[in-house]
Amino acid sequence: METVATDTRLDDRLAVVVRPTTGKDWPGVVMIHEAWGIDAELRSQAARLAAAGFVVIAPDLFGEGPRLRCMIAVFKALRARSGPAFDLLGRAREELLHDAQGNGRVGVIGFCLGGGFALLLSSEGYEASSVNYGMIPADVEEVLSGACPVVASYGGLDAQLVKQVPRLQAALEKNNVTHDLEVYPNAGHSFLNATNNAPALIRPLMRLAHGGPEPVAAADAWRRIETFFGEHLRTA
Repeated sequence: METVATDTRLDDRLAVVVRPTTGKDWPGVVMIHEAWGIDAELRSQAARLAAAGFVVIAPDLFGEGPRLRCMIAVFKALRARSGPAFDLLGRAREELLHDAQGNGRVGVIGFCLGGGFALLLSSEGYEASSVNYGMIPADVEEVLSGACPVVASYGGLDAQLVKQVPRLQAALEKNNVTHDLEVYPNAGHSFLNATNNAPALIRPLMRLAHGGPEPVAAADAWRRIETFFGEHLRTA
């Protein structure tokens, strides 16, 4: 499917919007970037999802200030579960709810840092959430009370996160949340990426931690995400 991408402003922040070039009644998806912000990898992921028949908005949570300071502020907001980052994501959702090409149904997808946000937002009015190697809070059972359907993917080599996945599984089941949860044994962190997009100084650490692309796992995870979103976001 052909798509068109535009850079726009949302609450004075950059927001990447990618949509099918024609048609209407497309579901909307708020896409939340990983810790490296809006980059070529994120743009590629937004284009991929749009080509599957979704209107995608990816807002820049970091803004245009000093990168480290902005990153710290967003991680603090994630821990506090409030602040400008959540406000911006709420604005993105509102844009999609009223998009001229949209069908009024909106999902959320996040990677790494964004995956943590997507998990927290699963009980905040979205129709479906895709959590990809996102942080799992200690009170995940409470977080998932009343949650929308969740499709989640983790890497089996992502040592710090994968040991928390059983808690996520138990919380989803306890809350009767429709879900599709998969751990890919040969994948690490950021395995959905097609490139190793970490800053140069971080790349050796990513390799030691088995982070970065894993094409076989990525292909299956994208298949599951697109199918899941299709089931829960498209109208009959």
